[in-house]
Amino acid sequence: MDTVYKMLVINPGSTSTTVSYFENEKNVYTESVFHDAPVLLSYPTVNDQVPLRRAFIEDFMSRHGLQLSEIDAFVGRGGSAWSQQSGVMEIDDRLVADTAAGVGGSDHPAKLGVMLAYELCREFGGQMYTVNPTNVDELCDYARPTGIAGLYRRAQTHVLNQKGIAAIHAKSMGKKYEDCNFIVSHIDGGITVTAHRKGKMVDSTEGAGGDGPFTPTRLGSIPVMEVLTYLEAGHTTQEVKTMLSRSGGFVSHFGTSNSDTIHAMVEAGDRKATVIWNTMIYQLCKSIGAMAAVLEGKVDGILLTGGLVRFDDIVEGIRQRCGWIAPITVYPGECEQEAMAESVLEILRGQKEAHRYTGEPVFQGFGWE
Repeated sequence: MDTVYKMLVINPGSTSTTVSYFENEKNVYTESVFHDAPVLLSYPTVNDQVPLRRAFIEDFMSRHGLQLSEIDAFVGRGGSAWSQQSGVMEIDDRLVADTAAGVGGSDHPAKLGVMLAYELCREFGGQMYTVNPTNVDELCDYARPTGIAGLYRRAQTHVLNQKGIAAIHAKSMGKKYEDCNFIVSHIDGGITVTAHRKGKMVDSTEGAGGDGPFTPTRLGSIPVMEVLTYLEAGHTTQEVKTMLSRSGGFVSHFGTSNSDTIHAMVEAGDRKATVIWNTMIYQLCKSIGAMAAVLEGKVDGILLTGGLVRFDDIVEGIRQRCGWIAPITVYPGECEQEAMAESVLEILRGQKEAHRYTGEPVFQGFGWE
């Protein structure tokens, strides 16, 4: 009889926490809680949110009659450490320290998955892993340089969901992910758009770095001169940093990251809400067009995923502006919980080996610096 491995999958997002309990491939329980931005902003730093997110996990376990001491593997979404290769990685002391310190330059709440898995595993036993964190780096050379010498664009995107959806779609076409070119957009509290070429994410908007469309919580791309003007008007660099992933976008315009609230205003005819909402869609389409250029127009499909694709006008807006590029397929929600559990199950069964964190970034310069 096959061994039954019990896994707790922890997935903190910019406006939510999702927790799943798996027994081998079976997703026994999954729950998600929404955190409105004003609540999260009451915590000075992302790291300070650990008790809030842990309380939800403990409540989840209690209500379902589960014991943390019986979990074989804690699996946490990750990011914020030095950039990493794709796949499953063991969580160790160095990875947790670099994640908490944000040495990779991003402060996305996904990092809390690693920190929570580590905290729970150290307290209750078992093993701990992270899978395809937000800072997997597969960028092509041309995606890295900027117009400032020595300053490079970073790999920072919704790796876990994007790669999972791309693999699922390739299979539906009777192909392998490694044989296809896709533009994949994760559309939720954060939005990223990525060019996937033959199984590698060769270019992407840096969602939590002030790149791409603004979102319910992020400020998106803004001309540098306008940011300087904003700072000269008396605002602080810390305010801008917070708006990168926590208080920009809808939060800045409306004081909430609740997309249902904003969309209800759009449906009621509110002009401000209508303009801001449609501008987000407009900017998203611009990013998709840019990734089509990266792939030289050779695009097998545009894949839309994430919580906000539940809004038909977002999907239709993208079809109107980008449908000429390639067929558009919508994958509502996410496949992140299953992707993490299935990947770690292969490790627990001895079918594959997990990577070890090197403590060094994947990209270390071109050599001419």
